[in-house]
Amino acid sequence: MLGGDISPKCEYCEFSTPTKDGDTVLCPKKGVVSKDWCCKKYKYDIFKREPKLHPTAPEFSKSDFEI
Repeated sequence: MLGGDISPKCEYCEFSTPTKDGDTVLCPKKGVVSKDWCCKKYKYDIFKREPKLHPTAPEFSKSDFEI
């Protein structure tokens, strides 16, 4: 459910604050850094990650299943 294969990124860190440009975050420990970077003070914050949505199945009609 939570996807254990999440790689550490400052984007998901408890200490980071996103900047307006969208490519960097403000870290109180390291300053302005890339959102893809990660330091040893990294602490995952589950509420900062937006999970990927599963694709929806197309809708079928009864005529799709007729021979």
